[in-house]
Amino acid sequence: MADRQDRKRGLGRGLSALMADVAETESTAARGTVSAEQNVPIERISPNPEQPRKRFNQDDLDDLAASIKEKGVIQPLIVRSRNDGSYEIVAGERRWRAAQIAQLHELPVIVRNFTDVEVLEVAIIENIQRADLNSVEEAAGYRQLMDKFGHTQEKMAEALGKSRSHIANLLRLLNLPEPVLEMLRSGDLSAGHARALVPAEDPLKLAKQIIKGGLSVREAEALVKKEQAGSGKNIFSKESAKPKVEKDADTKALEGDLSASLGMKVELAHKPGQETGQMTVHYKSLDELDELCRKLSGS
Repeated sequence: MADRQDRKRGLGRGLSALMADVAETESTAARGTVSAEQNVPIERISPNPEQPRKRFNQDDLDDLAASIKEKGVIQPLIVRSRNDGSYEIVAGERRWRAAQIAQLHELPVIVRNFTDVEVLEVAIIENIQRADLNSVEEAAGYRQLMDKFGHTQEKMAEALGKSRSHIANLLRLLNLPEPVLEMLRSGDLSAGHARALVPAEDPLKLAKQIIKGGLSVREAEALVKKEQAGSGKNIFSKESAKPKVEKDADTKALEGDLSASLGMKVELAHKPGQETGQMTVHYKSLDELDELCRKLSGS
């Protein structure tokens, strides 16, 4: 119970402080002025089994390995020591993998005294800051920071140098079914296409149409609107159903924030000129319903 409470409170030093701590260590290490740096046999180093990032592009690893063969590992890995004398990677798994391809026998490391919770948080932060991270991995990183450490969107935006809308938009992608997320991971769909599919009733069916037809993001948005208006109907024709009242930007933004926070689709129906309305939460399984009940009860 105590461990769960500690995780919800997050780290005592705070997200920004932890990021600054790691960034300063790696920046200083690149200048070669860190007294804590040491060389460790590569066989005594192993990755963190809780590392959120599972995919590493082989071409990128080969390019990095070629650079390491020529110039060596310029930036030391950040590790923590184990009781058996081995080391666990906190930051720098790509360098470790590329160094093995380059057949290095030793690696420069900086040993840090991180707790299990801090190791996981640093791994998530390091992944989020990577330029080549796909949208699903980045969104999953934000979700982990929120669920495991209680970080808010505002706190993450400030600490990570991202806009709050960027984080909210990515979190909405996690509402899509897994097959669509896999299309996004593989690059068959762009993040713009995926965002357009979030409000769709059957995002998988539309995703397949988008890929097959090579549709642009705007064409994908029109396809979703057509689905919402009714199959086979022209949303701009007089024969279409009565046009829905367009929601204002604030209502849409609030729907997005609530959807991101709950991890489920949320719709607001606010009566114009009144203070009453309805909020609808859509869940896709009984597990999601249980999770919603847990969040609403505060347990």
